[in-house]
Amino acid sequence: MNSVLQIVLDILSTPAILVGLMALLGLILQKKPVEDVVKGTVKTIVGFLVLSAGASFLQTGSLNDFGTLFNYAFGVQGVVPNNEAIVSLGLEEFAKETAYIMCAGMVANIIIARFSRLNYIFLTGHHTLYMACMLAVILNVGGLSGVPLIISGGLVLGLIMVLSPAICQPTMRKIVNTDELAFGHFGGFGYWFSAQIGKLVKGKKSSEDINFPKRISFLRDTTVAIGLTMVVFFILVTAVAVGKGDAEILDPIFNGENWFIWAFIRGLNFSGGVYIILSGVRLIIGEIVPAFKGIAEKIVPNAKPALDCPVVFPYAPNAVLIGFLVSFFGGIVGLFILGFINSSLMPVALILPGVIPHFFCGATAGVFGNAEGGLRGCVVGSFFHGLLITFLPAICMPVMGALNFANTTFSDADFSIAGIFFGNIAQFVQGNALMVVCIVLFLIPIAYNFIAPKKKVD
Repeated sequence: MNSVLQIVLDILSTPAILVGLMALLGLILQKKPVEDVVKGTVKTIVGFLVLSAGASFLQTGSLNDFGTLFNYAFGVQGVVPNNEAIVSLGLEEFAKETAYIMCAGMVANIIIARFSRLNYIFLTGHHTLYMACMLAVILNVGGLSGVPLIISGGLVLGLIMVLSPAICQPTMRKIVNTDELAFGHFGGFGYWFSAQIGKLVKGKKSSEDINFPKRISFLRDTTVAIGLTMVVFFILVTAVAVGKGDAEILDPIFNGENWFIWAFIRGLNFSGGVYIILSGVRLIIGEIVPAFKGIAEKIVPNAKPALDCPVVFPYAPNAVLIGFLVSFFGGIVGLFILGFINSSLMPVALILPGVIPHFFCGATAGVFGNAEGGLRGCVVGSFFHGLLITFLPAICMPVMGALNFANTTFSDADFSIAGIFFGNIAQFVQGNALMVVCIVLFLIPIAYNFIAPKKKVD
């Protein structure tokens, strides 16, 4: 039984397989020829594998090393939010419950999409797994176990899987110039927040309209611009770290290489990783949207596939780089603000700016801010996003501590908000009453669809 559960968990938590299965189902429902079904399914899976390879290449190489060197170079200590770390702790005790909640949540997602106006199918499998794990722990603390825990967790997960894409969709529509594609990443509130900031400071010039003098027109090439920018950052941070000279920290990173050459290559590696991600995204988009029409026509009318954050990167490459750098700077400013609060007002956790969340989430926030407010919206929106994903984990830390997750927390905005909201509810509403709350929350968008009048389309 456990081996079967593990297989199901592996399938559902692997985005490439999950999205490939959705493409397969969509093509079959459209009664496409066998050769088209095979081609579309394989290209969708390969596209996600390419995207994942680029993300892994960045995460295990350039981003991790940059984060380690930055923290050492500037002597900062505190908590680095990390989704994978906290989920690994939760799975030690709640692996079975997480798998069941994940399956139930995906069914609940389809039910809400079918019977409400929130017709989004969330396809980012690993984020579904992470949220399922968090809900399993929180609802268990709230006195639920067994079938009630699985039902309650699945219903709440399904609700979150449509709410997050829904708040992003108005801006997502502007980014991709179509309403057939949605955004599925549990940093949705942060991206929505960046977009709202973009509206407030709205500028006329897009980040993609930056005019480069003829001599440096090569910077119009995203690969070159990102590569050169990150080379400069790597060399500066590495130089400061080398100046401090702790061999125990530096030797395992450089592995015998000259530090300058190492920094130069790592900066270009970063650009290579982004290029791989963008290639994968283009491959996915070319297959998943047409394939999804079958699902939309047969199961969920007008269904929109909600995909992972790199899906927006090709639409505003300059905003990706600007968003990452400015969000990271916002995280540093947020760290100093938390330090001041900790020393002068009350004890709070010091949240260090994690390079990985600030790249993927900050870059996305930059794209959303740019879509609503141009270059100015990109800069200001991603800066406030950096502050947001610094303060939210700090607020969430006491809740995580109450769940026996001391000294660790989630990095992306939706996890923190869901953790704070349901974590506090679970402390005051226990057992069957908590299950009733989960059921009522799940039914709200469905009831609204049948009760509230629909807008007439002229």
